[in-house]
Amino acid sequence: MTLSQYRRKRDFTRTREPAPEVAVPRGRRSLFVVQLHHARRRHYDLRLQVGDTLKSWAVPKGPSFDPAVKRLAAEVEDHPVSYADFEGDIPPGEYGAGHVACFDRGVWSSDGDVATQLRQGHLRFELFGERLKGAWHLVRTARGTGDKPQWLLIKQDDAYAGRIEADDLLDGVTPPRRRTAGAHKSDGTAATRSTKKTTATPRGTAARAAPPRSAPAGPRRRRRRDWQARALRLPGARAGTLADAAFAPQLARLADRPPGGEDWLHELKWDGYRLLAVLHDGKARLWSRNAIEWTQRLPEIVQALQRLGVANAALDGELVAGSGTPADFGRLQSTLAGQAQAPLNYVLFDLLHLDGVDLRASPLRARKELLAALLATPPAHLAYSSHIDGDGAAAFALATARGFEGSVAKRAAAPYHAGRSDDWRKIKQARSEEYAVVGYTAPRGSRSGFGSLLLARFSDGAWRYAGRVGSGFDATQMQAVAAALPRRTRARPSVHIDAIDTDLRTARWFAPAFVVEVFDRGRGRQGLLRQPSLKAVREDKDVAELRAEAAPARAAARAAPAQRSAATDAVRITHADRLVFPADAIRKQDVVDYYRAVAPWLLREIAGRPLSVLRCPDGVGETCFFQKHRTAGLNRVDHVRLTEESGAVRDYLVVNDEQQLIELVQFNALEFHPWGAHAATPDRADRLVFDLDPGPGVAWSEVRRAARDLRARLDEIGLAAFLRTSGGKGLHLVVPLQPGCDWDLAKRFTHAVASSLAQSEPARFVAAASKARRNGRIFIDYLRNTRGATSVASYSLRARAGAPVAMPLDWSELGRLASAAAFDLHSARRRIARRKLDPWDGIETLRQSLERWAG
Repeated sequence: MTLSQYRRKRDFTRTREPAPEVAVPRGRRSLFVVQLHHARRRHYDLRLQVGDTLKSWAVPKGPSFDPAVKRLAAEVEDHPVSYADFEGDIPPGEYGAGHVACFDRGVWSSDGDVATQLRQGHLRFELFGERLKGAWHLVRTARGTGDKPQWLLIKQDDAYAGRIEADDLLDGVTPPRRRTAGAHKSDGTAATRSTKKTTATPRGTAARAAPPRSAPAGPRRRRRRDWQARALRLPGARAGTLADAAFAPQLARLADRPPGGEDWLHELKWDGYRLLAVLHDGKARLWSRNAIEWTQRLPEIVQALQRLGVANAALDGELVAGSGTPADFGRLQSTLAGQAQAPLNYVLFDLLHLDGVDLRASPLRARKELLAALLATPPAHLAYSSHIDGDGAAAFALATARGFEGSVAKRAAAPYHAGRSDDWRKIKQARSEEYAVVGYTAPRGSRSGFGSLLLARFSDGAWRYAGRVGSGFDATQMQAVAAALPRRTRARPSVHIDAIDTDLRTARWFAPAFVVEVFDRGRGRQGLLRQPSLKAVREDKDVAELRAEAAPARAAARAAPAQRSAATDAVRITHADRLVFPADAIRKQDVVDYYRAVAPWLLREIAGRPLSVLRCPDGVGETCFFQKHRTAGLNRVDHVRLTEESGAVRDYLVVNDEQQLIELVQFNALEFHPWGAHAATPDRADRLVFDLDPGPGVAWSEVRRAARDLRARLDEIGLAAFLRTSGGKGLHLVVPLQPGCDWDLAKRFTHAVASSLAQSEPARFVAAASKARRNGRIFIDYLRNTRGATSVASYSLRARAGAPVAMPLDWSELGRLASAAAFDLHSARRRIARRKLDPWDGIETLRQSLERWAG
């Protein structure tokens, strides 16, 4: 069946049913919908998305949860995917006249090729909706006409089965507003007759379906155990609260071979997407590794986690399809994109929090033992990632023999800490790496869209051309990648090219746009990839992560880091109940919890940069002081040896991961002020900051106006600026540079911009630091753009009453901004948890420079 039958049966000038020309949304999972149709004969319509259409069956009596009941399901014409959103009245005289209401919708899966199962007459599938859950069967019978084959809809005898009928679950289903032609006369919800023309209503405007009144309860939650008491017995465990927000994951470094010895655990290297889970008051939420929420995309995982029988938990694992091997990764991508319906599973390998107990400081082996107990009888779609003790070579050999890409070695006694370290090491059989896509070549022959993708890696402080990949794409990937390529391109390379590639003469270039993972057979004499082939488009990563991952390596290679004597346990917080913000009753532990929560975003601002911190040992209101040099007692924090203006060589603070950040917080650091350069390249400015500091008598509306005017001035000269509240009185405009420039040019340029504004409007602006001249005017502070100068980082607290936060903003938010201290320790966390996009997304990859002013 095709959509031609659907189109032929309907007059779209009379019915508001969707026309089939509506484009199918990409990047969404295959959906199902069951609609209650009050037509000439009342019935339910079951629709399953297969590709770009909804395969459809009319079920007169509706689905039954009783496995002994076989319900007739007459196959009807395919419907467009947009029909899943339709709800309302089909006019009299039109095909299917009557009222249509949504009974249930969600996503579905099938463990097998759907087209083959339909052709063979037996489709096995699973539904994940509000009302309909569990496994079902559609079995074709020998009855029915050619264009309307008859099937039987049967509930599988599983944990969701019960003696419940669809008609028992109508609470919240939108009833007909009046009796329409063909309305079911015996239905007590039918409305009275009306002479008005009937019209359809988009589902979004109809009453939202309420939770079912008597739906099958599904698998019983396991008898509640005292998990808190068991968790508290782990070494290093402590009572703690769990934020209902994403946490920063621990990451592995690539290694050539697995380490040996009993100090290591060895797990399979699952080939899927990293997935972070938080259960908060029994409700599960999911995030990708870069803190993009996936809760709505994975209802089966959410439902499974909520069956664990715990109220609060933080878990780490991998989302996989099939067995989780490289051969299954394509099925995972296709399922998430709506092109396949493979069952998905969440393989769990770490437990960070359990029912009020923070386990991050506990040894990995103890955390995994507790996780194994929690998953002793796991709900469907959850699995435990087992391990081998000690023998890394045997674990790697077993993994590769079973078709996996390799293994992951983890220190058995180590705590869980955010960021990349040698405590986790991944060992791969096939060589694959991740690259930023920076351009493409023209297609040849029968190929359309592009010929090959141009790749770059971040090295020595810049993006550098690494080669091109044109093989390994299937038709769906070709189409998706072609659609994702930026429309604005240029002929001049957007990255450094150290090798000659003659096929680049007609290439089109753009700033690093997205990430791909590529197999290769090493590099040739010019350093370019040999025989590269696409493994995957990494939609779970962005180019900023590739740059951030390279930064610690550069710092380690060039900055002569100190020898650390830190133990493997987590940072111990002392005097946790001491008041840091006395007027606001905010304790030291509250500050620690805040910085743990915002660490993924704060580290993007400060990691790998020389750093000054403001320490307040006795709390806000007492003596506070800045510290920029590393001192005794700091066992985790890195440093870089820098020559100061006086000629002295000193060790400057450098933070690269969450544990180092929290160590500074333990030492009573409240504010974090990074350089505008990285520790590896301290003489190259890559961030400029304009600080708009209002003097006495300046209205807040004038500060907002000044930010817009300065942004416009920078736009005129071709530089994009990002906006931030200072957490104090003013606003910051941050200008990223890639490539960077020397500090002399940075200061000359920012001074010139500030002076030009002050000269053009002297009644509003001043570019001199003298406080006597600031009354009624805004000081454009450009002095932060010198070697050794700093400015407060985004997400840093400020040592002021109210615990304000320096918060990055989108420019569209400026008009609603009440003050420079509009966000505090509490509201900042809520904002981060609910926002969908980072307002500074792209700041790491934006290519702009001061080259034209260098002369």
